Amino acid sequence: MAVNFENLLKSIIKPLVTNPDDVVVKILSEDSETVSISVIVHSDDLGRVIGKGGRIASAIRTIVYAGAAKENKRVQIDIDSY
Repeated sequence: MAVNFENLLKSIIKPLVTNPDDVVVKILSEDSETVSISVIVHSDDLGRVIGKGGRIASAIRTIVYAGAAKENKRVQIDIDSY
C-alpha cells in the first residue's frame, strides 16, 4: 500500500496551527527514489510548525521519513509561509 504523503502531512500539521484552512501540501516532484514536498502555512503559524529550535519540523520529518522508508524512497520537505 502506497503512503499518501499529502494526507499524512495534512493530518499532522492541521491540529498544530490556528489557520488549518490555509495549510497547503504539494508534491513538487516524485520519481522511483525521491519525493519532494512543499508545505505552505499561514505566516502566523510558521513558528508553530517549525517549533523551538526546529524540533517540531524535525519530528514531522521523522514520521514522514519512516513512511517513505517502507517504499524505499527519500523525502525532502520544504516548510514555508505566505
